[in-house]
Amino acid sequence: MWPSPPRSELVTPAEREALLSGPLADLDDPAEVVASTRVYEGRVWDVRRDRFRFGGHELERDYVDHTGAVAVLARDADDRVLLINQYRHPIRSRDWELPAGLLDVAGEDPLDAAKRELAEEADLAAEEWRELLTFATSPGGSDETIRVYEARGVSATAQAFARTEEEAELVLRWVPLAEVVDAALAGRIRNSILLVAALAAHARG
Repeated sequence: MWPSPPRSELVTPAEREALLSGPLADLDDPAEVVASTRVYEGRVWDVRRDRFRFGGHELERDYVDHTGAVAVLARDADDRVLLINQYRHPIRSRDWELPAGLLDVAGEDPLDAAKRELAEEADLAAEEWRELLTFATSPGGSDETIRVYEARGVSATAQAFARTEEEAELVLRWVPLAEVVDAALAGRIRNSILLVAALAAHARG
């Protein structure tokens, strides 16, 4: 959930000036929610309907009520990135991705969740961790945010994890970061988390 207190007025003159001429940044500005109902309970996430006050009116919107997620861009000493290939039914495709998973364990720190996902999906641990970036995947239809960590000093875990369902057929591949960027710009890979993370890592060096 967004952290700022709710408000119902329009953007103030000072805020508008900051948006137009200040440093480029999103403005935390949650509207006052007057009613919120879960209209669909799914296997992994739900759909919620909010009625909220905005600009002197009451509006109603449905959106995916998401737990949030983490992802890991693991890099080795040769500047290669660990990718996993996994079947994703909604797009009927086996796409290249980063190790990632939901923040669905109550009270779990996001960094601990990232370490868990790297171990569960790739049987790997890492010595160095830093937060690469956080982004909203689809702000018009979901409250999901994904925090991406960069992991270095990677080594194998003491034991391998048993994987089921789609994860039973994961294919792992270490790919030079420059090659990942080339594939992204050429449109050969489409996973949003991988695209955002790889381009950010490339820009930061």
